[in-house]
Amino acid sequence: MRLRTLLLASVFVLAACGSPEAATAPAADQPGGVNITANQNRVRAQQVDAIAALVPADIRNRGTLVVGTTGNGTPPLSFRADDDKTVIGVEPDLAQLVADVLGLKLDLQASSWENLFLSVENRQFDAGFSNITVTEERKDKYDFATYRKDTIAFEVKKEKNVSVREPKDIAGLTVGVSAGTNQEQILLRWYQQNKAAGLAPVKFQYYQATSDYYLALQSGRIDAYVGPNPTSAYHVAVDGKTKIVGTVSGGGTIPADIAAMTKKGDGLVKALQQALDTVIKNGRYAEVLKRWNLTSEALPASEINPQGLPRK
Repeated sequence: MRLRTLLLASVFVLAACGSPEAATAPAADQPGGVNITANQNRVRAQQVDAIAALVPADIRNRGTLVVGTTGNGTPPLSFRADDDKTVIGVEPDLAQLVADVLGLKLDLQASSWENLFLSVENRQFDAGFSNITVTEERKDKYDFATYRKDTIAFEVKKEKNVSVREPKDIAGLTVGVSAGTNQEQILLRWYQQNKAAGLAPVKFQYYQATSDYYLALQSGRIDAYVGPNPTSAYHVAVDGKTKIVGTVSGGGTIPADIAAMTKKGDGLVKALQQALDTVIKNGRYAEVLKRWNLTSEALPASEINPQGLPRK
């Protein structure tokens, strides 16, 4: 019971997100089959010498890959295990795979969202793995190697009969969404399209924390919660009272990607991209996404600096 309480409590922390050998099966008493203990038995990969040789000499000589991540974020991205110390999640797992291929020891550093970017820019961190969306503005200062789709999910109570694929599907609904996010911008555009089509307006509800959205969802004060797909996928897995009824790209009509971020021009991004491509092809990547219920966000290959979300 204590484990379930800890797990659900960590679900409800609001994330700051951008607007190994096969894992051992978790213990049966862990809700949703999700392992949140410090003993992660992460999926691991083998070193590939040709790719390791692409790592800049200063990093290669040091022998460590220093990765920044928002360790106090929302599951399943990057959060604290039940010991309140160990940083776990899909982002640390993918960073571990990359470090393995590069023949480096992973040095994972928890950071605030704001400091993450500054620390990569001043090379305190070699890379950032923290649900970072590629944008054209960010590409001015950073290089990116993609590893997941950026996806927004529509989450409702299990018994609700609704499917969301396009603007008309939310006409007349009361929707919870966080202010200033990509998902709010998508919903505002959908609102305008429905209004122009003469459909019933969408009503928006704003709360301070993810826990407030889920309380509102269970009580019926909102019909749907719209947030990052990883957060919703994790909540669905551990809570069992809700379901995802639709997803859209984090860029709306524009495809959006999550990526590893390095300082622009520092020479590391090609090694990261090739390491990611290697684990995508050998299946280790798929193992990581499966253990965090994020298979739907898989990419067929990693790209360097693809088209990002447009400048504001």
